[in-house]
Amino acid sequence: MFDQRRRVKVEKTRNRLRVFVAAIFVLACFSILIYRLWVLQVERYQGLSERADQNRISLVPIAPKRGNIYDRNGEILARSYRDYTLEVVPGQIKSIDAMIEEVGKIVPISSLDIRRFKQRMHANTRYASIILRSNLTDEEAAAFAVRSFKFPGVSIRARWVREYPQGESAAHLIGYIGRISERDYERIEEEGLVGDYRGTDVIGKKGLELSYEKRLHGQPGWEQVEIAASGRPVRVLERSDPIPGDNLRLSIDIGLQRMIEEVFNDESNPQRGALVAIDPRNGQVLAYVSAPSFDPNLFVDGIDVENWRRLSDSPDHPLIDRPIYGAFPIGSTYKPFIALAALALDARDAKTRIYDP
Repeated sequence: MFDQRRRVKVEKTRNRLRVFVAAIFVLACFSILIYRLWVLQVERYQGLSERADQNRISLVPIAPKRGNIYDRNGEILARSYRDYTLEVVPGQIKSIDAMIEEVGKIVPISSLDIRRFKQRMHANTRYASIILRSNLTDEEAAAFAVRSFKFPGVSIRARWVREYPQGESAAHLIGYIGRISERDYERIEEEGLVGDYRGTDVIGKKGLELSYEKRLHGQPGWEQVEIAASGRPVRVLERSDPIPGDNLRLSIDIGLQRMIEEVFNDESNPQRGALVAIDPRNGQVLAYVSAPSFDPNLFVDGIDVENWRRLSDSPDHPLIDRPIYGAFPIGSTYKPFIALAALALDARDAKTRIYDP
């Protein structure tokens, strides 16, 4: 009897101890939660609030419109126009080929588009945005936009595209733009101009496009965009418009330029050579011909291998800027210097005549 009461008492004591320990444990856990809540809501509120804003607010750069180039009469030699492109971030795609097949059911994609895309993909990082198809119509852009939620990592982007409406005419003088290379980026970084190229991926490569890059390029703008948890933009909170680049008006007369080029490019007897027509009254360049020439439009989105080989392997060397880099016999241009030397040494006088049939 005594032993039984003792056992009951011990059991009650153990139960109370268990309840006490459990209560202490629950209280400790609750205290830790309260402390963490206080830390998050009070002590670290400012920092976490800023990080949350960064997660939901994105600063999107807006590329400026590149300045146009005109001849002396106002005829356009280079211009920029709005274009829709279909772009892909390969690092966000599980299967590139499967994605291309599915997207191709909505927007037509040619074998050339695919080949160029894969060439660019291998030349860039996995998280660079790469053009899959350019020059989309409004209908094609709208058709993909309503189904874009099915294709994470694929997006429609409006961009400025450079066009050279004169084709091969004055190509060496005007030059062309192209994708920013690693070497270009290093130079931009050294000059402290990285901020000026946010939102754009092209830069002047040759000719006046390169020489007047800073004037033509312009200044980028930006949009502060609120992003939903799904990653979709909700609304624009703030916007700063880009500043377009300056236009250039040249002394070149493109009509005279074409007339001279036609002489060089005569189908019956095409010629290689160079001609620069200068107004002797003021030194203005009226025509700047290097023959044969090339189409600068090939370089705007990155020239494909086939066209590059055709130009670089041509025995006529159309990429050489002959008025500057061509090596030619000096010919009659040297005669005035001979005449001046003869006059200076009294070997001849101004009335001397030389008969040379």
